[in-house]
Amino acid sequence: MAITPRKRGNKKVAQPHLGNGRFYFALLVVGLVFGSLVARAAYIQVIEPEQLIYEGDRRSLRADPTTVQRGTITDRHGRELAVSVPVQTVWADPQRVHEGNGLANRERWLALAEVFRTDAESLMARVEDPSRRFVYLERKVTPAVAEYVRQLGIPGVYLKTESRRFYPVGEIAAHLVGFTDIDGKGIEGLEAAFNEVLTGKPGERLYRKDAQGRVVEEVRVTAAEQPQQLTLSIDQRLQSLAYAELKKAVRYHQATSGSVVIVDVDTGEVLAMVNSPSFNPNNRADLQPHRMRNRAITDAYEPGSTMKPLVVLAGLEAGVIEKDTVIDTSPGWMRLGGRRVSDPINRGEQSITEILQNSSNMGSSKIALATGVEKLLATYAAVGLGNDTGISMVGESYGVLQHRTRWSDFEIATLSFGYGLTATTLQLAQAYSVIANGGVYRPLTIIRREEGQLPPGERVVDAGNAEAVLLMLEQVVADGSAKNARVPGYRVAGKTGTARKAIAGGYGDEYVTLFAGVAPVSDPRIAVVVTINEPSGDDYYGSTVSAPIFAEIVGDALRAMNVAPDHLEDTQLRVAGFGGAE
Repeated sequence: MAITPRKRGNKKVAQPHLGNGRFYFALLVVGLVFGSLVARAAYIQVIEPEQLIYEGDRRSLRADPTTVQRGTITDRHGRELAVSVPVQTVWADPQRVHEGNGLANRERWLALAEVFRTDAESLMARVEDPSRRFVYLERKVTPAVAEYVRQLGIPGVYLKTESRRFYPVGEIAAHLVGFTDIDGKGIEGLEAAFNEVLTGKPGERLYRKDAQGRVVEEVRVTAAEQPQQLTLSIDQRLQSLAYAELKKAVRYHQATSGSVVIVDVDTGEVLAMVNSPSFNPNNRADLQPHRMRNRAITDAYEPGSTMKPLVVLAGLEAGVIEKDTVIDTSPGWMRLGGRRVSDPINRGEQSITEILQNSSNMGSSKIALATGVEKLLATYAAVGLGNDTGISMVGESYGVLQHRTRWSDFEIATLSFGYGLTATTLQLAQAYSVIANGGVYRPLTIIRREEGQLPPGERVVDAGNAEAVLLMLEQVVADGSAKNARVPGYRVAGKTGTARKAIAGGYGDEYVTLFAGVAPVSDPRIAVVVTINEPSGDDYYGSTVSAPIFAEIVGDALRAMNVAPDHLEDTQLRVAGFGGAE
């Protein structure tokens, strides 16, 4: 710094003097500092403001979710099959556990582990890391356990409300309704098929708080989308009685499994669909995978003699037979391509009705050969075999209905008595509902069809031919091989079936017994199919295993549906008298 002398009186006094270089350097430094601050502010505010906005929002924004319960599943009359109930979940904030010295009292953690049926060490290990802020200890506990946890008062251990799926009818509708996982997502049955419909969307209230915790701004309120209720076509009364009879029969015959399907003939609604063995969807701790299969739609069997009415229907449609046609089945057997087709005895000449009454393989084979394989398979396909039934359930099997260019006579014959093709219990019920509905095909549904929402049916066979077959099937029950399917007070039509189960290289010694029928004949209301898989012992015929189950189920079902009797000749009626009159 230069000193410039200045006079004070007679003396010269030195004055400070700034050099130009130092002045401009200082000015440059101040400018750079100011410019960097401006640049930094511009960068933060304009180019990348997200980080500071995020940090600010993290300290001031709060969100309160609006939870929605999963939609209810009910039967056609509003009876609940699946509901969501509020439950408590136990969770911990490890940071708060350590701040409150929550691990010091080991006895309380031992008590908590005991009620959770787990190891105390593994339970405490979940909260060892104080940097974590949330960890589940036990999901969806009972109210008693939640109260016990509350009374333990462990620092950093809290309860929060969630919802749990509950199935009031348990194993009766387990295969049909299915179940959800721990997070409420459908993973089986209708819970999975209609998961989006049943779930809905939760709402949210987003607001801003100041340092004192006061709400200073309502940012956004998102309304919750409520889930829909799923109303099934199932009638819980019929579901319960069908399951009770099926379970009893499977146990009595020591069978591997069994299925029953009841279909409303007029609307195509499935009124009942049950399987045995079943499982309890409310307690799946020891659930075995084979019990979870909805066998009524997944398991396809060779349907045996239950196909013979469809063969007759195909012959009538093709014009190769008439209702009063007589077929000579002598000598009771025949060879087709070196293979033998036979009846137990030589029944000689038989009418079409007698062929069904006696379940004649010879009669059905001759009708099938005269009809031709193309028209036979066309009739099978027309009533729903080899295709989906329309219920759109996960895991449904289409069965096997082969379409080939070349068929041997023996293969055509076996098609007529239910071998060489497969069908599910549900498909067979649909086929018989077509016969009962006068030849009109209508897709099945598991969802209730409201009045006025009935889809138009498609006529697939002549009404007169369908009625003729129905009356023939009535004679099968009245005076044929299906006498055990009679229902007091009602006219019943149906057909038995017994089929050997195929194994590698041929057929084994296990059987599937079936009965498919319709009631009441005067005004058909329901088509019912009973399937019993691998009954034990020597009693493995549809007439003695499945037919009695059909009779019990149909009798109870028609009374539950308040269907008036149409056959009172074999029913004794008691009439109240007056004053002891006889």
